[in-house]
Amino acid sequence: MNPLHPDISRREWLKGAAALSIAAPATLRANERAPNLHFPIRPRDRLAVTSWPFRAYIESPTNRGRDQSKPGMDLKEFAAMIAKRFGVHNINPLSDHFSSTTPDYIAELRAAVGKAGSHVVDLGLGGKSFADPDAAKRKAAIEYGQKWIDIAVALGSPSVRQHLRPPAVVDIAAESLGKLAEYGSKQNIIVNLENDSAISEDPYFILHVLEKVNSPYLRALPDFGNSIQGHDEEYNEKAVNALFKYAYGMSHVKDKVQSKGTSYKINVAKMFDIAKANSYRGYFSMEVDTASEDPFEGTQALVALSLKCLA
Repeated sequence: MNPLHPDISRREWLKGAAALSIAAPATLRANERAPNLHFPIRPRDRLAVTSWPFRAYIESPTNRGRDQSKPGMDLKEFAAMIAKRFGVHNINPLSDHFSSTTPDYIAELRAAVGKAGSHVVDLGLGGKSFADPDAAKRKAAIEYGQKWIDIAVALGSPSVRQHLRPPAVVDIAAESLGKLAEYGSKQNIIVNLENDSAISEDPYFILHVLEKVNSPYLRALPDFGNSIQGHDEEYNEKAVNALFKYAYGMSHVKDKVQSKGTSYKINVAKMFDIAKANSYRGYFSMEVDTASEDPFEGTQALVALSLKCLA
């Protein structure tokens, strides 16, 4: 049974957001309804696995991370593999890992995910120039996002994660992303922004954009570990806490990050406590840092740790 049901009215959502301090913008636009999703409660059902750590194994013409020395699989096989290996029935695949975006392939992918008893709970999109001085490039970025929102609808995914390229200019990025969020609102698809790139996706840059756009369909995707790079544990925790106030349906779980020869360890239990303190009810997607550990062993360990923290 698909855990995503449009059974929460706008009034109920607003009431719940106020009572639970869910990351809702202070004032919803009069012509924009709120997200209308119901998330599972059982800890294992709240877990997902992103395809990024398994990029070495995924066959796709746009996957630059493929390692031909390793056995390959099409993305259509990914959900079944994740379900069998880890007992997790939610995935969030990356756009670069799709063999095709034709309607036939998307239909086949959805059927394969369904056959595995699984669901697509987020799509990870590539970086686009939403703040570029060139209006044509901004228009291309919006159209790219709209295309993948349509694919999200076809796959039954409630959201997309949109990466941002530099330059990082709040007003220009907010104008473009506001248009993308408006498009998503018409199809009940949320656009998530992740704290990934140190410049264009700095956590506080993302927060400024979210505040400027002020749409319930433009949300934060807090990554447990990305913001520790070049900083420290205290900075990371403050950044993740701030992002969870604007999160709705997706977060990425990491326990280690290795960057430029420096290894960072993430206090995963503390990150889950922060999510709980912000009344976050969405999914937690396992995203092992492959510079630190094997994707299979690392994902198994993350699943076990996440279940312990959610118990």
